[in-house]
Amino acid sequence: MITNRNGHMTGAVLYGREDLKVEKVAIPEPAADEVLVRVKVALTCGTDLKVWRQGYHARMIVPPAIFGHELAGVVEQVGSSVENRLRVGMRVVPGNSAPCNQCLFCRKDRANLCEDLLFNNGAYAEYIRIPGRIVRQNLLEIPDHVSFLDAAMVEPLACVLRGIEETGMKRGETAVVIGCGPIGLKFIRILSNRGVRVLAVGKRESQIQAAERMGAAAAFDVLRVENPVQVVRRLTEGQRGPDSVIEAVGSPMTWQWALQMVRRGGTVNLFGGCPRGSQVQFDPSALHYSEITIKSTFHHTPPFICDALDTIARGEICAGDFVTGEISLSELPRFFQHMKNRNGELKTAVIP
Repeated sequence: MITNRNGHMTGAVLYGREDLKVEKVAIPEPAADEVLVRVKVALTCGTDLKVWRQGYHARMIVPPAIFGHELAGVVEQVGSSVENRLRVGMRVVPGNSAPCNQCLFCRKDRANLCEDLLFNNGAYAEYIRIPGRIVRQNLLEIPDHVSFLDAAMVEPLACVLRGIEETGMKRGETAVVIGCGPIGLKFIRILSNRGVRVLAVGKRESQIQAAERMGAAAAFDVLRVENPVQVVRRLTEGQRGPDSVIEAVGSPMTWQWALQMVRRGGTVNLFGGCPRGSQVQFDPSALHYSEITIKSTFHHTPPFICDALDTIARGEICAGDFVTGEISLSELPRFFQHMKNRNGELKTAVIP
């Protein structure tokens, strides 16, 4: 139970564009169908960096609000109407959203596009309140042999696993992953573990080395090759191109590369979202006559949160390959300034 008698905790509050303050705030009081979780570890995330830079996210967070969404922790309080499976002291990992299960998209098994998708933020704090809808659908017990640090990877991994299923890659096929940040590296690790030959395209020597450690058959630094499309195609059968391409950067140029790389009849997953207002040019005849399939995988659904925790529990992926450091909550504002300069860190553990 909470030992802080004054009812306050330390939290990182986003006030606006690049305006993050670590301060004392009230400990959330859970409603009857809610759970209060004591945060053991939170992870930094590229999405959080984008939100910090723009000062808000239309669907995820409206300032002022406590920030962060990747975490694992311990149940501290349980609301009076919460199901019996949850108990104080249980080690848990919450998803950062839950669908309504009633709208058109939920009924069509596209819960990630739910018209009333409920998001939850607040990982960068000592405690976080988990809304009832997430408690019912997306709050999972962590197996005893899984660490808090590993479990905290569940949310981004769920997005990756859904992207893999949507793209439809098979053992023995060749896939290109463009982008060797934390998301791209997760794609490389999971795909290579599952028998897919992965070619990686990244930037910086550190990313190339990381891609090779994750299992890439070959990795290229775009700053050191004249034409990434040609370089990739030369390593495919008959230089026809890969069976699939995962674009995990989110820029018009890399979207164009993905469409130019893939073989006839192949699939491109534009996983990385481009900035609002971007424009991408492509040759429509090439898409039509080559029968290229284009997909964009956004977010996750509750079954993929479960799948992600199972994948971690099986040992297919571990945080040690991605988490490059540890900081306290008080260091977080300075660290976001550091991340802004893109110094090559993958993910950092924030310990309240």
